[in-house]
Amino acid sequence: MRRATVLLFGLAALLGAQEVYQPGPDSQRKPNVPQGKVTQHTWTSRIYPGSVRDYWVYVPAQYRPEKPACVMVFQDGSGFVRDDGHSRVPIVFDNLIHEGSMPVTIAILINPGVLPALSPGQQARFNRSYEYDAVDDRYARFLLEEILPEVGKSHNLSTDPNDRAISGSSSGGIAAFNAAWQRPDAFRRVVSYVGSFTNLRGGDVFSGLIRKTEPKPLRVFLQDGTKDQNIYSGSWYIANQDVATALAYAGYDVKFVVGTDGHSGRHGGSILPDALRWLWRDYPHPILKPATSPGERHYVSLFLDPSSDWEVVSAGHRFTEGPAVDREGNVYFSDIPNSRIHRIGADGKVSVFKEDTGGVNGLMFGPDGKLYACQNGRKRIVAYSPDGSESVIAEGVNSNDLAVNAKGEIYFSDPPGKKVWFIDAQRNKRVVHEGLEFPNGVRLSPDHALLMVADFRSRWVWSFQVLPDGSLANGQAFHRLETADDSSSTNADGMTVDNEGHVYVATRLGLQICDAPGRVVAILRKPQNGALSNAVFAGRDLDWLYVTAGDKVFRRHMRRKGVWPWQPVKPPAPRL
Repeated sequence: MRRATVLLFGLAALLGAQEVYQPGPDSQRKPNVPQGKVTQHTWTSRIYPGSVRDYWVYVPAQYRPEKPACVMVFQDGSGFVRDDGHSRVPIVFDNLIHEGSMPVTIAILINPGVLPALSPGQQARFNRSYEYDAVDDRYARFLLEEILPEVGKSHNLSTDPNDRAISGSSSGGIAAFNAAWQRPDAFRRVVSYVGSFTNLRGGDVFSGLIRKTEPKPLRVFLQDGTKDQNIYSGSWYIANQDVATALAYAGYDVKFVVGTDGHSGRHGGSILPDALRWLWRDYPHPILKPATSPGERHYVSLFLDPSSDWEVVSAGHRFTEGPAVDREGNVYFSDIPNSRIHRIGADGKVSVFKEDTGGVNGLMFGPDGKLYACQNGRKRIVAYSPDGSESVIAEGVNSNDLAVNAKGEIYFSDPPGKKVWFIDAQRNKRVVHEGLEFPNGVRLSPDHALLMVADFRSRWVWSFQVLPDGSLANGQAFHRLETADDSSSTNADGMTVDNEGHVYVATRLGLQICDAPGRVVAILRKPQNGALSNAVFAGRDLDWLYVTAGDKVFRRHMRRKGVWPWQPVKPPAPRL
């Protein structure tokens, strides 16, 4: 069920006046309410090398070690922990836990890191923006790999993401959202005051990413004021409106409360009790991802079957790659370190097709029914007959991925050589392009008019026109992929296409879907953390999408259909 964005204005706001925000009764000490205990600690980080920070742990009086407690993390902890501060977290938690409005919850209130100066004449390095405003998973990893395990040594913390919340103000607000966005398997409840969703360090991308990315199981409370700051990196009020409307568009459980204050914690602190009641309402019911059913506005709903999610079809491998579909819709994939090719039948049974493959990577069936392969361990391109017998197509080449056209001609990538090669029908080979930083996945468009080449170390998939003799012309850095804040590399790897001309690219952010004009229109989440290496449409009707991801192969049913790679099909004209 879609939940619309909620905008709340006080009378003063409607009249254009400045409201005065004060802590309410739930932010004051009440008689007969048990008080939790707050302890202060110091931490030196490994993920942020040399940085030192203080943090506080609030443990409610109702906590019992034999039962895992819920957890809520607050950035800029010193501002949230004080009994006379803007939010007064220990007092609010005492009151709400006592009245049953939220579960027994341990609060971890943590300051940003500081790299101490080596002498009095030097200035320290302040990590706040580096940690909080970055749009990557580093801060989430810091919490999950350092802080939560450390607190967990003394307290029984729940590992259920539905039991975990995270909050902050300003840059701490975007940090809270980003941590949950990056790791919804760890945090699913977010409260952000005057969040810095502006271009301090690229945070303005979130409104677009939310609209493109397959929805995640998150509940988000946002607060901002009409008089929030408007500076070199953007307008906070406009940015928060953009994020709130994007979350509503994508079907999230979101509430946006607007006041008249500027860039401060006064308004957010005054409504913290109500924000927490909303955040923890209906607990312990789990927070689910928004639906992507027919008629939903989210563009990803055009691709996803709402009744299907990622399911494991093969596991226990070392590194899976190169999924390829045969004429019956069966899937073949390589396990590179184990030097093996596996087959997934239409009945779901997995078998070994070929042992001792010489480190085969990319695979693709040709019009002759043979399985062509990049046998990089032996510096060859080879072909396998249905009985597994091997024939050599080309020798003395580096190769990673390949595409086979309707004439049985082959394009393959050579990452270390920064080249794309072509093998004609007479098995002569030649370089048809060179100069990409790290050419990786290669795939023909549905009509074989274009060859797409993914550059692993950039944000681009290149598009080349295929000439009658197999040469490539008019190349452009065409498909613009989304990338994480900490690197210009998308880790763009294998690709597949559907019958409407969309290109599906395996990247570090997920499976990015580009339309024919080169725009990312949707991002499918990765089925597990770690590498996503390749994709293919398979099944008898080509409506199952398979992906290779680390040690496993996954699939999900789709509304879109793929194409037989060796059979050119003209896609419809795209919307421009």
